[in-house]
Amino acid sequence: MADIPDNLKFLESHEWAREEADGSVTVGISDHAQGLLGDIVFVELPEVGSEVNKQDDVAVVESVKAASDVYTPLSGEVLEVNEMLADKPEVINSSPYEDGWFFKIKPNNIEELSELLDNEAYQELSED
Repeated sequence: MADIPDNLKFLESHEWAREEADGSVTVGISDHAQGLLGDIVFVELPEVGSEVNKQDDVAVVESVKAASDVYTPLSGEVLEVNEMLADKPEVINSSPYEDGWFFKIKPNNIEELSELLDNEAYQELSED
C-alpha cells in the first residue's frame, strides 16, 4: 500500500480530510479507494457555496468498474472544487492526496476532524 500522509484524517468509506493553514479542510479519496475503483473517467463535484452535513454524499466518482458516492467528513460550506477534475479525472489515480483533491470546505465545527480515523487506524482498516 502507498504511504499515507501523516497529516490526513479518514472516514471508513475512504475519504480523506486535511486541515489547511487558513482553517479550511481539503477533501479527497484515498489511494486505496482509487485503486479499488480502477481508471477514473468522471467526477461530479458539489456546488460551491452549498452547505453540507457530515457524511452526506456530496460527490460521485465514476470509473471503468463502478460509480461510487463520495461523502463529506465534515459539516460546513463548500468553498472551492477542483476544476481540473472536469477535464482530467484520471489525476485522482496518479495523485489522490495532492492534485486529485475533490473540494475544500469551511467547517462548521473543526472538532469533527478529531472523530475521524488517523492514518494508522485507516491503514489497518484498508488492510482487512
